[in-house]
Amino acid sequence: MLSITDRSLDYASDVAKRLDAAGLRVETDLRGAKIGYKIREAQLQKIPYMLVVGDKEAEAGAVAVRSRTEGDLGVMSLEDFAARVTGEVATRAR
Repeated sequence: MLSITDRSLDYASDVAKRLDAAGLRVETDLRGAKIGYKIREAQLQKIPYMLVVGDKEAEAGAVAVRSRTEGDLGVMSLEDFAARVTGEVATRAR
């Protein structure tokens, strides 16, 4: 979970709690660093999905999704993202 501005910190924390409650492992980066730097660090750490939240996402109740392998996946609702990831986890667990 990567926040763009300080104004989106509360929304980022809320999203992280909701994903954690859904059984997904979540890490947040709420530092004041530039978003490009945060994305680069997450890529180097091989984090599979990065959720970027800013003012637009907070207003829409959505998240901007970046995949480490596929790049920018666009904006989607939190429920759609959670369903996508839990589906991937379920298929890997078999």
